[in-house]
Amino acid sequence: MDTILLVIKSIIIGIVEGLTEFLPVSSTGHMIIVQNLINFEGKTPNFVEMYTYVIQLGAILAVVILYWRKIKDTLVNFFPSKVGFEKSGFKFWLMIVIACIPGGILGILFDDLAEEYLFAPIPVAITLFVGGIWMIYAEKQFKVKGSRYKELNVTAKQAFIIGLFQCLAIIPGMSRSASTIIGGWVVGLNTVAAAEFSFFLAIPVMVGMSFLKLVKMGGLLALTSAEIVTLTVGFVVSFIVALVVVDKFIAYLNKKPMKAFAVYRMIFAVIVLVAGYFGIFH
Repeated sequence: MDTILLVIKSIIIGIVEGLTEFLPVSSTGHMIIVQNLINFEGKTPNFVEMYTYVIQLGAILAVVILYWRKIKDTLVNFFPSKVGFEKSGFKFWLMIVIACIPGGILGILFDDLAEEYLFAPIPVAITLFVGGIWMIYAEKQFKVKGSRYKELNVTAKQAFIIGLFQCLAIIPGMSRSASTIIGGWVVGLNTVAAAEFSFFLAIPVMVGMSFLKLVKMGGLLALTSAEIVTLTVGFVVSFIVALVVVDKFIAYLNKKPMKAFAVYRMIFAVIVLVAGYFGIFH
């Protein structure tokens, strides 16, 4: 019965992850709140923290599937000698690596501190609210109008600046997607191009973070059989939901502003703060 209940909770969290991973609303923040609300926990120490990162790989796999043609093209045309440096896959993935550098350094330095002090509903809610205000301001101030930069052609300077903005996502509730999209606006990308760069950037970032969490825990062998089943279910559910959400999100960004997501963040944050005041969270 305990295993069945854990799996049901994992399905709920997997749906939340798939819905929120690539939206600018913070998937980690939402999972922290939902995990607390439904009392999601395992027997292995730090299981929940590891689970939070690893099931995000399901959503990342959805991006790989949806953008496989683009990924395959960068691999087929990887070497500059074949198509030139600017159109090569080497240049594309080099920009991704450059964008990963700031977050990789600061993540190693501050990730444990963030987990210790900020992985709780109330800090997340405050960050969601402040981040919503930041999104509204950034969209008004920095968003690029028109269809320029629709093709991903990012320079090293642009990639590094986007990577600096991604560092904000170390704070749960800020949103990696929102941070990188705003960084894309600042360097001159339009919303769709910034979102797609964010998608590709998520692949090495989340794979790396998940790997580090697994190593820190001692690998999958450190988990109980019930926890492995729970993790697998969450992974699969997040993958299926993200397959639908990513496509719909890009279609939305082609027509409408991101302000709606900022308003949602602020309303949701207020609800969480009120719930916290009445002692609903553990």
